This record gives sequence, C-alpha cells and structure tokens, in this order.
Amino acid sequence: MTQVDVLILGASGYGGGELLRWLSTHPAVKTLRGTARTHAGKPFHALHPNLRGLVEGSFEATPDWAALAQSEAPVIFSALPHGELGKLWPELEAAGGAHGLLERLTVIDLSADFRLDPTWVYGLVDWQPERMTGAKRIANPGCFATALQLALLPLAEWQPAFVAVTAATGSSGSGAAPSDTTHHPTRANDFRAYKMLGHQHEAEVLRTLAGAGWAAPLSFVPQSAPMVRGIFATAQFPLPAGMDAAALRAHYEAFYQGRFFVRFVDGSPRVAATTGSAFADLGFAARHGHGAVLVALDNLGKGMAAQAVQNLNLSLGLPEWTGLRVAGGWPV
Repeated sequence: MTQVDVLILGASGYGGGELLRWLSTHPAVKTLRGTARTHAGKPFHALHPNLRGLVEGSFEATPDWAALAQSEAPVIFSALPHGELGKLWPELEAAGGAHGLLERLTVIDLSADFRLDPTWVYGLVDWQPERMTGAKRIANPGCFATALQLALLPLAEWQPAFVAVTAATGSSGSGAAPSDTTHHPTRANDFRAYKMLGHQHEAEVLRTLAGAGWAAPLSFVPQSAPMVRGIFATAQFPLPAGMDAAALRAHYEAFYQGRFFVRFVDGSPRVAATTGSAFADLGFAARHGHGAVLVALDNLGKGMAAQAVQNLNLSLGLPEWTGLRVAGGWPV
C-alpha cells in the first residue's frame, strides 16, 4: 500500500477536524500535519476536543514545504474557507515548484474554488469513479450538491420534464464561525428556507447532469434545519409510464451497483443513521405517476471530509472504503 504524508490547510475548522479524525487511523497515512494561522502552536484537541488522546500534533502557522518535499507521496487537503485556496494557489504552486513537489503532489480541495475548473477532477466519487484514478487535482463536491446529484443522476436517461428538490441542512454546513443564521439560539427551534431557487451548488449539479446528457429543469429550495449535522433532500419528478416504487428503487440499485457507501432503505432514510459516517442513504416513493427520491447524509461526512478521503483512496488505487468502513453513532 502506498504510504502518503498529509498536510491539511485550515485544519482548525469543522472540515479540518473531520479530516484529522478520519486520516489519523487511515492505513495509508504515514504522517499527518495541519495548519491554522491563528491557532499555531495549539494542540489539535484544543479546537477538536474529540481528538484528545487519539490524534497527536499541533497546528502550524504555515506549510512546512521542506518536510513535505521529503515525501514520495505528498498530499494536501485544503479545508480553507471558500475563496481562500483560489487566492493562495499561485503562491502554493510556486512554493511546491521550488521544492520539486508539483508532479507528485496530490491536492484535494474541500471548498468551491475549483469545482467548475475543467483542469481539476470533480470528485463526486459515486459517478464515474474511474475519473479519480491517479488524479492529482481533485475538487470535492459541495454537501448539498452531493445529495442532489445522488438523487438526480439516475434520472438522466429518462430526462423528466421537471424536477423539484427541497433539502434541509444542519448548522455545521455554514462553518465554525458563528453568524445570525447559525448561532444556536436563533436556529434551535426554527425552520426556514434560504437562497430559494438560487443556491450556489446548483451550478455544479447542473454541470454534472449536463455531462450525463441531461439539461435538467431543476428547481431547488434549500432549508435551514434545527440540527447540527446532516442533510435531508427530497427530489420529486414525473415517472415513466407504469413505473412503481419497487421499479424505481431497482433502477437506482442498478445505477449504484458496487458503490459501497450508497445504501438503500425501506421508507424514509434517517439523517441520524448516517451521522459521523461516509454513507448516504436513499429511500423511494411513487404514486399517481409521480416519484420521490429521498437522500440522507452527514454534511461533514459523505458531504465533505469522508468523501474527500474516498477521493484520496481512489486516486491511490485503493478500495474506496479504506479507512472509512465505520458506522456512525446511534442514537445521536
């Protein structure tokens, strides 16, 4: 098994913490480091108390390029806020080039900065996973985008005339910095929609569907739910004539055959059953010529850090479940 040396940029946020959690026990990871300018010198567990006694190390102010240059298989995960890696990229490329790193360096970005850049591989692991083999620049999908694409990609061959999607997310999807909409007292007993019919994840969803041969007529309304982790998405659409719920489920099972982290459930999936894991659970309903596909996943897991580790696995030629074959907690 290839042994990699990992550096996490922006390791103090929720995504960085999840990467530390998953990668600390990954059998292919030899060394693990993380940067966070404002927390340099603090141990990882100062920001991520769940890692106390399990993940050794401290945040560094800047990347140690000399140390990374000693690695035969260096890997950078970027968990920086949206827009940050894009601004830093010329500087990072120059530093990597100066240390002779660029040709062997794998970079996996968790932000939106390169998701629409054709020079980066779009890392939706359950769609054409062979694209990730040997990839060196991978743009991890957004959390909403992951849920929506899992629901919609199998519909491409039918090309329904209209698709309506609603999807609720937990507060951790907005990052560690509090705001009026994520602060617990203003969210805990509330439920609201936001960015109606204009969410930023639509662009990457529509591009993937176009790549599957479908100019999808998508209507998407995201919602803010009173939970910390998780996404629950519901896609509704007209069905081909004569199709029932059993046939709809069979179609999805065939489409995702062999995809370890896509599970199928009877009735409705449950967000709590996926929390802390790399799984996405799908459920189905059909009546009067209309179908519904329901998707539950952890926005910080399958929707973020765990999918990024899947991308690392596939880029290295490892089974996608390497280091990720873990059930979430129940109940949460």
